[in-house]
Amino acid sequence: MFVSAFLAATILPLSSELVLTTLALSGSSALVLLVVASLGNILGSIVNYVLGFRYGQLVATKLLRVSHVTFMRAEVMYRKWGKWSLLLAWVPVIGDPLTLLAGTLRTRFWFFVLIVGISKTARYAALLFFITR
Repeated sequence: MFVSAFLAATILPLSSELVLTTLALSGSSALVLLVVASLGNILGSIVNYVLGFRYGQLVATKLLRVSHVTFMRAEVMYRKWGKWSLLLAWVPVIGDPLTLLAGTLRTRFWFFVLIVGISKTARYAALLFFITR
């Protein structure tokens, strides 16, 4: 579960929901799954943050092949909506780039970990609630 959640939170196009669902339905402890999945996903987001902090736009444009124009639009949006947009870090497709951009724009690390941690843990908690009902 940890590896799946970790990789799903990085810039790799993966999902951890299937693994979480399978383990939950097979009788694994929901609390253990919540903790392990959340930690893995948060640490994966920290990798994105560090990549953004260290390499910035280079990672997005060269590695991810995001156009300069698209990157600049994302930066404008992040600056407009601010660091609170990190509450959407759990959302597929937009969450990973947000965490990369947070590093690029030098969002305070403690704030990043707090908000991303809350949002990703809440997502897994909601998923587990509906799976185990």
